[in-house]
Amino acid sequence: MNIEELDAYGCTLTEPLLTPAQCAEIARLYDEAGRFRSTVDMERHRFGRGQYRYFRHPLPPPVAELREALYPRLLPIARDWAARLGRPAPWPDDLGTWLDLCHQAGQTRPTPILLRYREGDWNALHRDLYGDLVFPLQVVIGLDRPGDDYTGGEFMLVEQRPRAQSRGTATLLPQGHGLVFTTRDRPVRSARGWSAAPVRHGVSVVRSGLRHTLGLVFHDAA
Repeated sequence: MNIEELDAYGCTLTEPLLTPAQCAEIARLYDEAGRFRSTVDMERHRFGRGQYRYFRHPLPPPVAELREALYPRLLPIARDWAARLGRPAPWPDDLGTWLDLCHQAGQTRPTPILLRYREGDWNALHRDLYGDLVFPLQVVIGLDRPGDDYTGGEFMLVEQRPRAQSRGTATLLPQGHGLVFTTRDRPVRSARGWSAAPVRHGVSVVRSGLRHTLGLVFHDAA
């Protein structure tokens, strides 16, 4: 994970987090409806086109283990960004304690998500906030091979810059790699020190094939 790149663009790729076999195993879970608490048809809700599903408790072991392992790696960055922006940093050292705080605040629903895109599907620009308690970074992991299993479907990050046009960043997700990106905004230098640049994310149109991704959000939903 390149922290300088994350600072500069609001996103950065990780080293491989899953093997191809593990990617295929997680992608196959999509057809096991009992593992999920809800299914969202994006076109119906005008979120884009395609479908995604939120896991229910208990999370599949590979999903729970990834979430547990990534949280402490992201925590120092989250605290640093909060310090730059003069914000509180309410995140404890371990994920379980943080999720307990979410649950005490009424955010009890799990947020790890499995997404499936077919030809012509896309995801509108949005933020995954879900409640008052927010962890400022999240991770999406590519489960298929871009260029082989699908074409198009770039992950998009669009940053609203102060007194300037918005800036977009597009990333193809290599199979098994994660993309760390900002949940809500990122700190940028300003005349007064630091300011928050709002950021939204989405997915460009899948031109062919089938694209699965695993989304890991580190706060639960109300």
